[in-house]
Amino acid sequence: MIFNRKKQLFLLHFAGGNCYSYDFLKKYVNSDFEFIPLELPGRGRRFNQNLLYDKDDSIEDYITQILSKRNNKPYVIYGHSMGATLGLHVVNRMEEIKDSPLYLVVSGNPGPGIKELIEKDEKKGKRFLMNDFEFKNELRELGGIPEEILENEELYAFFNPILRADFEILEKNVLEEKKIKIKTPIYALMGSEENDNTKINNWQNFTFGEFHYQILSGDHFFINNHPDKIANVILALQHNYIKT
Repeated sequence: MIFNRKKQLFLLHFAGGNCYSYDFLKKYVNSDFEFIPLELPGRGRRFNQNLLYDKDDSIEDYITQILSKRNNKPYVIYGHSMGATLGLHVVNRMEEIKDSPLYLVVSGNPGPGIKELIEKDEKKGKRFLMNDFEFKNELRELGGIPEEILENEELYAFFNPILRADFEILEKNVLEEKKIKIKTPIYALMGSEENDNTKINNWQNFTFGEFHYQILSGDHFFINNHPDKIANVILALQHNYIKT
């Protein structure tokens, strides 16, 4: 028996996230897409595996997962924050093997290589090397981490190594993305309360394809408040496939 397979949606989580981070979105796209949330080792269903600390290893891990799940139907890659940065690399690699997605959807991230943001982070220091007091304040500023996790020693001890590993992935070789320019179109989303949302057009520098963006109300984790709008973006993109 031959089944009518769906298009695929691969989701790349934010720092500290896992395969359950996009559960809020699933019911909104499930009728049109095979919903495939990916996760790096050391969390979620892969808790018993060793954490990764290197960007290249993380990209390779995601590529391996995607290739194991591809069904030859068109697909979209969506990444939030850390997932957006790694998503750019993943799409670049998928293009190299002639299996480009329909679109790269990115959120909570103004794109790599913005000089003033890099300089700001250099002055502040790398998050993954901060002491716990500084690190917790950084997490509070970023948002999305419940205060009870930061104040509970046991919970913080559980999430701390995961978060630090993810920030280490992001904060080493921060200029590596500058050399990437994909053919796949990009759709960018950011929250109205994110300090860097005025720089969202920076994503246009990383694609030869179409570029669109939208600002939605909310902070860095605005995505949790707008599952319907994010789903509408993804569902609309499947009808605007630009062959590259």
